[in-house]
Amino acid sequence: MTHRGMTDEEKVAVKISNMICDLRLDIERVGIYIARMRPQTTYKRLEVLAEAAQEEKDNNEFRTNYIR
Repeated sequence: MTHRGMTDEEKVAVKISNMICDLRLDIERVGIYIARMRPQTTYKRLEVLAEAAQEEKDNNEFRTNYIR
């Protein structure tokens, strides 16, 4: 995927997705380290990110299932 013409948010989403998809990475340990570093800022923002992703996924599944 090219980064040209993408918003900063799209670029970050691609980077995060690529890192998380690496099955050699223990994402549970990553979560532990994040909670230890800056739990009030980073953790809360990750919660917002996960909630937004879940809402978008749910909305897209509804539209996809409704159209079929």
